[in-house]
Amino acid sequence: MRAIVLRAPGGPEVLTIEEIPDPVPGPEEVLVDIRASAMNRADLLQRMGLYKNPYPETYEVPGLEFAGTVAAVGERVRLWKVGDEVMAITGGGGHAERIAIHERQLLAVPTAVGLVDAAAIPEVYLTAWDALVVQGGLTSGRWALVHAGASGVGTAAIQIAKAIGAFVAVTCSAGKVEACMALGADAAIDYAAQDFAAEALALTGGRGVDVVLDVIGGHYLNQNISAIVTKGRIVQVGAMAGVSAPINLMGMLMKRASLIGTVLRARPLEEKIALTQRFASEMLPLFETGVLKPVVDSRFPLSDAAGAHERMAANANVGKILLDVR
Repeated sequence: MRAIVLRAPGGPEVLTIEEIPDPVPGPEEVLVDIRASAMNRADLLQRMGLYKNPYPETYEVPGLEFAGTVAAVGERVRLWKVGDEVMAITGGGGHAERIAIHERQLLAVPTAVGLVDAAAIPEVYLTAWDALVVQGGLTSGRWALVHAGASGVGTAAIQIAKAIGAFVAVTCSAGKVEACMALGADAAIDYAAQDFAAEALALTGGRGVDVVLDVIGGHYLNQNISAIVTKGRIVQVGAMAGVSAPINLMGMLMKRASLIGTVLRARPLEEKIALTQRFASEMLPLFETGVLKPVVDSRFPLSDAAGAHERMAANANVGKILLDVR
């Protein structure tokens, strides 16, 4: 099969397509012919050598999500059959023509979305829902503050917050304010021109937001503490602005606040399955009704993966950048 294989860290020029052996599914695994995959910030970090290969015993193939068609099933698989359209998150290997994955990590592709765009769903919607709802405790009537509102995770978070009846403010650049508002954000804060903590307090009548979903990190930390309500939660999903920052411990103490660090990629199989199955029950039906819709920014063929990396590195996208594998 064709796959993007990383042989050495570097710029987009190190992304090369190679022919490598097809994966062989285990007894409880499904072999999927991948139709499309998608870009995530972790793919850039892995290409630069800043994200360790999760499967050092085999080829280093990036890609954290995919959508495709079941090509074969292991002997103990009961949930899927050949020809089913499926999608999933994965620890790696999504930027390839085939992948083997445990049957309970797979989700059915919503018919209202279709196979072509379904690769824009798994990673960002699972991440946003887990951060805001499962770990953040966001419920109807409460406020969320979402950083990088026009990113893949951000556009998913806006829709999820509105779907459960919550209020959501986002930070974004001036050129992306309109797009975030069109998705349903109650407020879009231009981070370059406005103090997002002050704006969050103003929006909530001085109370503060209940949950912060932060992919930025760095100097945002103390502003997040200022922005949250007493007993509020900051869910740290990424660290684009840096992994280290001074922290206002007194602010944390006085607010009895929670700072929660989280990733999906490093979780054990059992946790990934549990999260996927709960998402299938609580969120997946909302794609069929049109309440949730993947936001596709652009598409690149697998042969131009470098172009997809360059677009993401430039922060030019609103929503997901997809890679058409077949």
